[in-house]
Amino acid sequence: MNIIVTDSPEQAFSKAADMISCEVLHNPHPVLGLATGRTMERIYRLLVKQYEASALDFATTTSFNLDEYVGLAPTDPNSYHHYMQEHLFAHVNIPTSQIHVPNGIATDLELECARYEATIEKAGGIGLQLLGIGETGHIGFNEPPSAFNSRTRVVHLDDITRRQNSGMFGNDPTCVPAHALTMGVGTILEARKLLLVAVGTGKAAIVDKALNGPLNENVSATAIRLHPDCTVILDDAAASIWKNNSSNTINSMS
Repeated sequence: MNIIVTDSPEQAFSKAADMISCEVLHNPHPVLGLATGRTMERIYRLLVKQYEASALDFATTTSFNLDEYVGLAPTDPNSYHHYMQEHLFAHVNIPTSQIHVPNGIATDLELECARYEATIEKAGGIGLQLLGIGETGHIGFNEPPSAFNSRTRVVHLDDITRRQNSGMFGNDPTCVPAHALTMGVGTILEARKLLLVAVGTGKAAIVDKALNGPLNENVSATAIRLHPDCTVILDDAAASIWKNNSSNTINSMS
C-alpha cells in the first residue's frame, strides 16, 4: 500500500486528480470507478479544469459509480445520478452510453444489482476505483458488517451514515433514504487499482482504524489492505492519528 500524506487538502485533491488523469491518458479504454461526497467534488473540479484546458479527453472512458440511494430517481437533486451530472458528467465528454450509476428506482433491485455486476464484467472490470471513507469505516455504502467477498447489493444505511449525509436533505437524517444500492467490498477489490482519499481531522480516527486496526468486516475500509495496488492520499489532518500510531514509511508532499 502506498500512503501519501500532503500538507494541505488542496495538495491531496491535486494528487488524486493527477492519478485519475494518468489513468485516462495512458489507457486507450479507461474504466473508472467513481465516488461521491464533498472530497470528490474538489477532485472532479480539477478534472473538469484539465478537460477544459484540452489536457484530458474522456471520449473513450467508461464510468461506474459506487452507489445510489434506493427510491431516488436520477433526476432527484439528492440522487447520486444528479450529483455526478452536476459535478462531472455535464462538463466533460464521457458518452452517456458509457456512464453507469445503479438504478435506485428499479422495479427489481436484486436484478438491478446482478445487471450492474454483469455490466462491470462486460466492460473488462474497473481499472481505477476512487474511494472515500465514511464515519462507520465504509467504502461505498458497505456498512458494518460487510463481508469482504460481498457483491453489489441492497444495504440498510447506518444511522451514523444517514446523519453524516443529512446536509443534502435539509440536515434532517430522517429524510435520508434508509437503503441504498452499493458495489460490494468484493466488487471493489476486483478493481486493478484503488485510490482512497480522505482529508480533515474528522476523518483521522477512522483512517487510523482502517490502516492500523485489525482486518475487520465491521470496518469495510480495512479490506483495502488486501489489495495489491492501493494508494491512500491523506492531508496532515486526516493522517494525524495514523502517523502517531504507525511505524510505516510515510510518503510526504510539501
